[in-house]
Amino acid sequence: MKSLFRLKCLSLLLCLIPVLSLSAQEDVTEIIRKMEQRMKGDAMYAELSMQTIRPRYTREVSMKSWSLGNDYSLIFITAPARDKGVGYLKRDKEIWNYLPNIDRTIKMPPSMMSQSWMGSDFSNDDLVRESTILEDYDHRILAEEQLDGYDCWKIEMIPHPESSVVYSKVLLWVAKEKYFQMRVENYDEDDELVSTMHFKDIKMMGGKEIPAVMEMIPSDKPGHKTVLTYHAIDFNPKIEPDFFSIQNLKQIR
Repeated sequence: MKSLFRLKCLSLLLCLIPVLSLSAQEDVTEIIRKMEQRMKGDAMYAELSMQTIRPRYTREVSMKSWSLGNDYSLIFITAPARDKGVGYLKRDKEIWNYLPNIDRTIKMPPSMMSQSWMGSDFSNDDLVRESTILEDYDHRILAEEQLDGYDCWKIEMIPHPESSVVYSKVLLWVAKEKYFQMRVENYDEDDELVSTMHFKDIKMMGGKEIPAVMEMIPSDKPGHKTVLTYHAIDFNPKIEPDFFSIQNLKQIR
C-alpha cells in the first residue's frame, strides 16, 4: 500500500512539472512584456544625444527618434553639421540608411547588424533593432538580485537559431515593480562577455519613471564607452505606419 501511495504521488508530481514550467515561462514572458511597455510603450518620440568616448577624444552626436511598436523606427541625426540629415529607418525586417551628402539610400543587409553604429560602441542592431526581445529569444529567470539599490530579476535570453541576433546569449536585469532595465550583458559564441550596458539616472520622463542614461562598455577595449542620454520623451506621438517611409527618411527634420 505504501509503495502504491508513493507511486501515485510520484505520478502526480510528474504531471505537475509541465504545468509549473509553463507557469514560470508565462511569468518571465510577462516581465519582458511589461519591461518593453515601460521602456518604449506602443509609440515613442525622443530627443537624445550620444557621446562616443575614447582615450584620446570624445565625439557627440544629437538626434531625434520615432518608433511604433517593434516593426517601425526612424532615427534622424541633427548634429554635428557634417552628419546632419543622416537617417536610419526600420520597416518590419528591412533596415535603410540615408546619406544626404550623396543623396543615397542604402538597404542594410543582416550582416551589417553587428557592425558599429556611427563609430560608437552600439551595434546597428542595438539602435535600429532588427530583432525583438519577445519573439527572437527563449527566456528564463536565473536569479533575483539587487542592483544599484533595486531588487531585480536576472533573466537569461538565448536567441532562436533562425533569428538575426548577433549575440549567443544575453543576460538582462529588470527592476521589480518598476519593470525598467538596469543592466544588459552580451556574450559571444564562446560564452565570453562582449559588452555591458548600464542604465542610469532614473527619472520621470514622458510620464514614466525610466532610466535617462544608457552606458555601453565593450569588454575588450579599455577606456572605450558610449553614453546615450535622453533629453525629452513623448510616449503618445501622433504617428502612423506610413510615417516610416523612405521618402520621409529623406525629408524629416
